[in-house]
Amino acid sequence: MEQEKFKSGFVAIIGRPNVGKSTLLNQLVGRKVAIMSDKPQTTRHKIHSIINRDDAQIIFLDTPGIHKPKHKLGEYMVEVALGTLKEVDVILFLVEPRLPGPGDEYIINQLQEVKTPVILVINKIDLLESKVELLPLIDVYRQKYNFAEIIPVSALKPENLERLMDLVVSYLPYGPKYYPDDMITDRPEQFIMAELIREKILHLTSQEVPHGVAVVVEEVEPRSEQLVYVRAVIYTEKESHKAILIGKGGRMLKEIGRRAREEMELLLGSKIYLDLWVKVKEDWRNQELYLKNFGYANRD
Repeated sequence: MEQEKFKSGFVAIIGRPNVGKSTLLNQLVGRKVAIMSDKPQTTRHKIHSIINRDDAQIIFLDTPGIHKPKHKLGEYMVEVALGTLKEVDVILFLVEPRLPGPGDEYIINQLQEVKTPVILVINKIDLLESKVELLPLIDVYRQKYNFAEIIPVSALKPENLERLMDLVVSYLPYGPKYYPDDMITDRPEQFIMAELIREKILHLTSQEVPHGVAVVVEEVEPRSEQLVYVRAVIYTEKESHKAILIGKGGRMLKEIGRRAREEMELLLGSKIYLDLWVKVKEDWRNQELYLKNFGYANRD
């Protein structure tokens, strides 16, 4: 397609933790590229996900939730999220269908210096009894920032997502394709597998345990045409957390492995032998060396 008729560009999805950014991204892409849970700060990395249309290529950047950091890992996550504001052509600011809280206000303040078009996306409208409830909410947000567009959606149902995509494309510049048609994410399979393991930990554990976990896939080796060996290490900050992750008789670790393996097999299209280990690295979230070794470092 001629370049003057084709649009391409980068779109950041920002918002407070747990407003549905990863759910929205997965729905738009049409498959799972970002892990999901009901716990805040699920997303820790910036993930590029590519959507190809006849008239455009849209590269979405799912970012960590913007929050007040309590450790160096949190500082890294917020830096990643805010840094994307300077790199993109369009910003989607995701909020829940309620009056803006301190976290939303903080993000709006960060947007004041941004010249990039910002589309306010009011997510989770399926939770409302009536769409009429949106009208006063939209008025409040309009008074706080000059949004290019305001659109209500439900990422879960899904609802109004095609209109959202059309709006995004309307603000993109004309340009070439940045990625091949068959590419849906810039992250390697090892990264996706590690994230799937961490997602299962988020689902199966509680309190502070999941937030102190990092997962590193150390080895991926085809053992036959039908079987791939995957060795992964779960790092946690305390011996007590290690005991929880392993569980009585190893039951918790087996369940984490079973659930992760099932999704890995769908990802790779082959059988997986998942070899899971748990190790303790005390206070790793505040250690620069561990943060770097576990992949929490700025990427170009």
